[in-house]
Amino acid sequence: MRIVSMASEILPLAAFFLGNHFGNIFVAATAGVITAAIIIIFTRFSEGRWAYFALFSVLLQAVFTIAALIMSDSLFIKIQPTLFNGIFGVILLAGRLRGMAVMKLFFGAQFQLTQATWLTLSMRWGIFFCCNALMNEWAWRNLSDDGWVYFKIFFVAPLSLLFMAAQIPITLRGRTDKAD
Repeated sequence: MRIVSMASEILPLAAFFLGNHFGNIFVAATAGVITAAIIIIFTRFSEGRWAYFALFSVLLQAVFTIAALIMSDSLFIKIQPTLFNGIFGVILLAGRLRGMAVMKLFFGAQFQLTQATWLTLSMRWGIFFCCNALMNEWAWRNLSDDGWVYFKIFFVAPLSLLFMAAQIPITLRGRTDKAD
């Protein structure tokens, strides 16, 4: 795994956590978006490509963070993961049902995998994203702002890393010299 790829996952979460610790959820969301945007721009110039999945995620986060700041309502920050995960999960699953490997559209430049592997990963990640949306719905409705931040940082993030690690075997088995 490349250092930049790891940083793109960890640094925005760290900025989010520190922003909340030293400020509040509004500072946290702003710090997370700015950090992620810097990483996306760095990736663009260092690798000569846009990280489309990260770009989509950060743009959505930015819109909801700006809405939260304008409206002074943390709900916009807390529902953003539900919308992102729900929409992306449904898109992945709908594509899979139609025989389309949507994951390949976002990650085809990074990984050369067989079509069957892309389809399987699209289904698995689609289910995972939908489950994340449901968990976030529960969390923002039942936890304080700080409780939701801790849930996001100390439960959802490690769970995502574990799920990602669980996909390594199929990804390695599905590698090909040339993508289908």
